[in-house]
Amino acid sequence: MRIIFIGDIMGRSGRDALEAHLPSLRERLRPDIVIVNGENAANGAGITEKICAQFYGWGVDCITTGNHVWDQREALSYINRDKKLLRPANFPDGTPGHGVLRHTLSDGRVIVIVNAMGRLFMDALDDPFRAVAQEIKNERLGQTAQAIFVDFHAETTSEKMSFGHYFDGRVSAVIGTHTHIPTADAHILQGGTAYMTDAGMTGDYNSVIGVEKDIAVHRFVKKTPTEKMRPADGEATLCGALVITNDRTGLAESIEPLKMGGILPPAWPDLG
Repeated sequence: MRIIFIGDIMGRSGRDALEAHLPSLRERLRPDIVIVNGENAANGAGITEKICAQFYGWGVDCITTGNHVWDQREALSYINRDKKLLRPANFPDGTPGHGVLRHTLSDGRVIVIVNAMGRLFMDALDDPFRAVAQEIKNERLGQTAQAIFVDFHAETTSEKMSFGHYFDGRVSAVIGTHTHIPTADAHILQGGTAYMTDAGMTGDYNSVIGVEKDIAVHRFVKKTPTEKMRPADGEATLCGALVITNDRTGLAESIEPLKMGGILPPAWPDLG
């Protein structure tokens, strides 16, 4: 199975990059499914029903989120109507929405997509290790599901790496989000799980993690109040990864980073 995952869409520039580059990605890489983290899509804070509809219209199959999922309050009611929009599975019981999507492709193959959130320097949530283990306890790679993909939205590299090793061999891929910086460690773990600490954001990198740089720098240097944070609006770099899995085992055969547009050096999978 070919899985394209695209990191945190940051504001309008990120949405523009997704719209511009996704058709080419779909045509050239022929993915079976496209997953996008959209928690910063609405002016850097949350996501709306309108934006979700745009993403689906452009060819996105599933949208994951994280700690900004409720920044647009309409998401609290909308998320129950949209099974393809996920929030972290380790939110407390009774939270609106779902943390997992069991998606059947047109040819009958099944991919299970799980969204979870870390706890180090993040909101106090339920244990993500236990929550994801509970979500996949009845799944068997290569049998009940041809692939299991996890977006782990977390702050620290140590928690993300621990999470990857904990689920190594039990899921097809663990890719981190949240820090908005693409890491250079895309590889396959010993048990066969594709891993990348952070996919990076799809946004303007002439910024501070997607925020107008002058505003962010002022806060560090002056330590005085300034104008509200807002997304940088220059040309965005689309960042993510292509994961290819073996349908028979459900384990990863390859993971390679994707970078298109903007100021970061491009990266494109070598498909032989």
